[in-house]
Amino acid sequence: MHKTVMMGGVGTRMRVWVSPYSYSAPSILGHVWKRNRSGSRSRSRVAIDSATPAFCGNVETSNALPPKRYPEYNRLLPCPRQNEPPRIEHLVMEESGNVVDHICEKLDLPPFYVADLIHFGAVHCALVCPKPPSTASAQQIRLFKQVTAPTILKKRPSLKGKTIREAQNTFRITSPNEYIEAGSYLRVHVHPKRFPRCYEVDWASRVIAETDSYVVLDKPVGISVGGTTDNIEETCTMFTTRAMKLSSPLRTTHQLDNCTEGCVVLSKTVEFCAEFHTKLREKQVKKLYLALTAAPVPPGKISHYMCPDNFAPRILSKEPFEGWRLCQLEVLECKEVPWPDTAIEATYGIRDCGWSPKDVAYECKIKLLTGRTHQIRAQLAACGSPIIGDSIYMLASIKMIMSPHLYPFAEAESKKNVRNSEAMNSAIHQWKSQHGKEPDIAIGLQACEISWNDGECTYQAGLPWWRSN
Repeated sequence: MHKTVMMGGVGTRMRVWVSPYSYSAPSILGHVWKRNRSGSRSRSRVAIDSATPAFCGNVETSNALPPKRYPEYNRLLPCPRQNEPPRIEHLVMEESGNVVDHICEKLDLPPFYVADLIHFGAVHCALVCPKPPSTASAQQIRLFKQVTAPTILKKRPSLKGKTIREAQNTFRITSPNEYIEAGSYLRVHVHPKRFPRCYEVDWASRVIAETDSYVVLDKPVGISVGGTTDNIEETCTMFTTRAMKLSSPLRTTHQLDNCTEGCVVLSKTVEFCAEFHTKLREKQVKKLYLALTAAPVPPGKISHYMCPDNFAPRILSKEPFEGWRLCQLEVLECKEVPWPDTAIEATYGIRDCGWSPKDVAYECKIKLLTGRTHQIRAQLAACGSPIIGDSIYMLASIKMIMSPHLYPFAEAESKKNVRNSEAMNSAIHQWKSQHGKEPDIAIGLQACEISWNDGECTYQAGLPWWRSN
């Protein structure tokens, strides 16, 4: 019998036992797009049997000609409208064996479900177990010492020529037939983050341009460009590749947040991918954005400094600190527009973050001068003009407006509040706690134009979601 011991970790859930016989595969409702006689698109609900093989063919609607279809991944379905709570399991293998067999036995999951987790990229492995966190039990620490003892590691042929640090780097398991060596570590994302909107989009209609080297896509909201830690299946690259019937998968060249829509460049070749990365580094790629804000933003250049940690929410200061990165954007214009009505807000999952009043909104055209993660979102919120729907930063912006003393990095207060590293860490932690959760689907932000080669290559997105009606 295979032996596996659970390893706990910060931010992970304890084991939730699921009977291998409790997972059923009923027919579920999916969505397909069809063309009306007028040329407009509408959505039909169709029954899909989730017990079919991993990829299914065309699905016919009862009242229209079969629309063009792309393969749907159809095993980890029904795809929930709401993501299940994160569940991450940590396993240390004490005997060698097949990866699916081990996970099925120790987590009580059906084999095809585990195989699908592997297909989603939700199972990760390291040849040597990483050091347990400070919250680990005495039993877990003993196990770690046991499987990483020098006498044990010397006997493992897979570690030849590798340092312990190198062997502790994780990689994705890519095949359900993979053999896992004793002493290896597994991280299983039992509930991967899902992107149900993938199955609702007419992907071919979102392609702005195609050349021999790249595709420019008008990315929809609520979908990852190239994947997450636990889901590399429900992505813009994967679904666009299928819709265009390409023989090789498209590659990401840059990112947009899941909740942002607009122009994104996907590469067909390794060579163009490297070429585009060079253009980005040398600031040869120009990007324009439309932002729908809750308050007006004066035209002109805005500068902040961003804390260098790699976790959202991003913290900004008007004053420079050592190691903090300069963020700059330029507001080209700002005009008053109607606040999205309740129907549009419901369609795009716009959260009510408590902003009042909601009589008018403001559409700002922005030129991005530096490219930092969440830069536009964080900078506009720091100016008191948060993006509509941005539940992370709008909450903090409201608190900053109502109680300015809560913001430790205001221009006049920054240096006084953070006299040493301990005070700095405390201030960062305190201000992060004032932020909200990630948006469900969309925020009022669109990458409306991208260009390079001095404008020779210029591409524009369609209407933003708030003007879609």
